[in-house]
Amino acid sequence: MEVLIFLIVVVAVLVVVALAMAIKVVKQFEQGVLFRFGRLVGPRSPGLRFIIPFVDVLHRVSLRIVTMPIQSQGIITRDNVSVDVSAVAYFRVVDAVKSVIAIENVHAAINQIAQTTLRKVVGQHTLDETLSETDRINLDIREILDVATVEWGVEVTLVELKDIQLPDSMKRAMARQAEAEREKRAKIINAQGESLAAAALGEASDIMMDHPLALQLRNLQSLVEIGVDKNTTVVFPAPLMSTIGELGSFLARETAAAGSATPPPAKRVTTSPDPVLNGAPMTV
Repeated sequence: MEVLIFLIVVVAVLVVVALAMAIKVVKQFEQGVLFRFGRLVGPRSPGLRFIIPFVDVLHRVSLRIVTMPIQSQGIITRDNVSVDVSAVAYFRVVDAVKSVIAIENVHAAINQIAQTTLRKVVGQHTLDETLSETDRINLDIREILDVATVEWGVEVTLVELKDIQLPDSMKRAMARQAEAEREKRAKIINAQGESLAAAALGEASDIMMDHPLALQLRNLQSLVEIGVDKNTTVVFPAPLMSTIGELGSFLARETAAAGSATPPPAKRVTTSPDPVLNGAPMTV
């Protein structure tokens, strides 16, 4: 009797273990690949799936997008500049059967081919192209990876350069170049401003030559602007000084003309002893 009970317990345990091994759950974001005696049976959709224990093997493959960082690579660009470039790749499995049968470890394979492709593509560009044309480089890397991974049932959705490390000497050289470029722009803008100001001043001088009073009004306006602040500075504009000088010359001429119109005074005769003339009178 005890032996029978023991056998019943053993059979029940084996049935529970067999059921546990036979029942498989494939999640919504996964797809199952079933093998029976090592031969491919086919894919299995998400849900509750039953397999034959010790006969069937079910591989569950995730169909979600995988984010895979590409570690920094030491690369020499086409113009012989050493840079360290890191990137990130996004891919997903579109054919679960190929991803299981065609390659042993799809994640490791994509990581290795992404590193080699990154070095190959960046090495074909100059430093300036690498820094300014990242979109084109990303597209080139993605196209190469798509061609290599299509046989593995994998689709590369996106590749982005994440970080570009430059040598310190190159950073200083680029900083000097940027500074020189900004100085050039500043000088050009300053020269353009001087040209516009000179043209405007030329037009203003032409107008003042046609209207002489405009210069006097401008001088008075300048005096008003200077006199706004409380200061002890007295400013005489050049036209005012010339006017004062002309006025002084005019007064001098008038004085000279008035003096020439009056008769000269009469001569007076005085006598004084002169030792040279021995006491003879001298006329003045």
